[in-house]
Amino acid sequence: MPAARRSPPRPRRRNQLTGKGRSAYRAAAGAKRGGAGPGSRPSRFELPRLQRARSERGVEGGGGWGAGGPAMSDYGISVEELNDLLANGSGCYSLPSAHSNEVVPRIHVGNAFIAKNITKLQRLGITHVLNAAEGKSFMHVNTNAEFYEGTGIRYHGIKANDTQEFNLSRYFEEAADFIEKALSQKDGQVFVHCREGYSRSPTLVIAYLMLRQNMDVKTALITVRQKREIGPNDGFLRQLCQLNEQLVKEGKLKP
Repeated sequence: MPAARRSPPRPRRRNQLTGKGRSAYRAAAGAKRGGAGPGSRPSRFELPRLQRARSERGVEGGGGWGAGGPAMSDYGISVEELNDLLANGSGCYSLPSAHSNEVVPRIHVGNAFIAKNITKLQRLGITHVLNAAEGKSFMHVNTNAEFYEGTGIRYHGIKANDTQEFNLSRYFEEAADFIEKALSQKDGQVFVHCREGYSRSPTLVIAYLMLRQNMDVKTALITVRQKREIGPNDGFLRQLCQLNEQLVKEGKLKP
């Protein structure tokens, strides 16, 4: 008896990645194409809206708003709610379609390709660069103050990892101070970046909007998301929820 024929594989939808949520994109971006290298162009993908495992461990480093804590604050803002705001109407996560976007006036969020291209930074009028992924691994961006020496661009680096366990909240005030000083200059424009401009850097900009512009976490996240496709990991979203709770308790935000 002849062997039964196998059905042909179903074609994969164009511009869609399979894998476990947004972490699949970060791994693919770093390992497959080495991140945003010279001359590379961002690809537009959509990731299925999958439930990701949530770490209940305390984050590394101590201090800040990220040291442990539940997924939902006392004021009813949860990681799941923020994830829903990040997904598009079809329930997928959209990934960056541009190297850089001006998410609010004079604040740009982008990737390593722009960060390492002095000419493009100057064309954008960038006066300050905040690297949220300083380091030498393939998931970091190896720049420092010397890299921008002689360009007139001021630099600040944060050695952050894009993992749920990393306590990025301990750098919220530090990053907000740098952004605020950049914008205090008459023509100041700041470029906030990580490897892909997708998780670490937008998280810092959202925290800045909460700390300095008195936005609640949902408003701040939506403000950035409307201008750029972003996807902070669940650990970072939890830390933003905790920051929101702290600011409400201090009377700086309305519950």
